[in-house]
Amino acid sequence: MTLRQLLPALWALLAGATAQAACGDHLPAAQRLLAEGSGLQVAFAPRPAPLVLGRHFGLDIVVCAPAGQPLPDTLAVDADMPAHRHGMNYRASVTALGDGRFRAEGLMFHMAGRWRVLFDLPGAAGAPARRISHDIDLR
Repeated sequence: MTLRQLLPALWALLAGATAQAACGDHLPAAQRLLAEGSGLQVAFAPRPAPLVLGRHFGLDIVVCAPAGQPLPDTLAVDADMPAHRHGMNYRASVTALGDGRFRAEGLMFHMAGRWRVLFDLPGAAGAPARRISHDIDLR
């Protein structure tokens, strides 16, 4: 087999591996956001989108772990405004959907500015909990 014959097969293999590696690739691409930390990725998308100031919203969430690392079966979601030193006026409820997927309901950003969405994940047996965050600028 020549290199010219092999290149299309290699390209298809690489493209397939990249597509499979995208965390939360089934979430709407235009709204999908990604938070990373502690070796984990958290992909999430707001519902409805785009976010509207002073309106309740939910999040569809997917947690992705490296191969061989277990996915969490619980997750807590919150948000705060670091510049103002306060959080949301509402507490989100989170439902586990299995396979690292979650749905959070009852969030609301009640003022304009930079919000930090916080994902708290349990640690593996005996390990401390992990917090992963993502900033959202809402005007």
